[in-house]
Amino acid sequence: MANYNFITSSGKEIPVIINTKRGLRNITLRPKVDEPHRIEISRPWLSTDSAALRFMEQKRRWLERIFANAPQKRHLVSGDVLEIFGTSVKVVFCSTVRSNKIENQPDGTRILFVGGDERLLESRVRMFIKQELMHQIKDLIHKTPRDFWPKRICLRDTTSRWGSCSSTGTMSFSWRLAFAPFDVMRYVVMHELAHTKHMDHSQAFWATVRELYGFGIERAKRWLVQNGGKLHEYL
Repeated sequence: MANYNFITSSGKEIPVIINTKRGLRNITLRPKVDEPHRIEISRPWLSTDSAALRFMEQKRRWLERIFANAPQKRHLVSGDVLEIFGTSVKVVFCSTVRSNKIENQPDGTRILFVGGDERLLESRVRMFIKQELMHQIKDLIHKTPRDFWPKRICLRDTTSRWGSCSSTGTMSFSWRLAFAPFDVMRYVVMHELAHTKHMDHSQAFWATVRELYGFGIERAKRWLVQNGGKLHEYL
């Protein structure tokens, strides 16, 4: 592992971590906008650090834009309202609650009651959201033909991708999709399912996405472009 710095046009120094991985074919670049900011680069064994750094420089404009638009993290406290799967949910700490749960109130308010140690409020909310998202993703997948189903599903905290599908059958999703409207999250799931048939973005691929998702693909894509950065605001 090697360490360098990426210096933005504003003079900010962002640590760069280069890892060497056997079996990797191409250099991959992952900017991390959670604090502290960093850039993680993975390179093939036969490649060099200098090649990885040149690749990073080729992506400078993209990296500058990502870090410039990175939202300032807000610490979650009891009483805050989150948008989860397109609905507003108020987070309330209650020491007597044994398991986290969302309850609908008579006035229509939805409250996520969180128990335990109040110092662990954020981590417990994060765990609850991940569990709910995994449940919804699996439910969506199981409504599609079985030959689209992945072998394994995992959640990650990525900044450059909302989802990915490997040739080995593993499908990954950003857990922050839980903060997006439900149909936007559903679009990402169907997008990755389509990659089980087409590992590209050909016309055949998009035809498969439309077959799985239905009408509204462009609207979902546009929402992610315009609002994706906001999904990293909390937690």
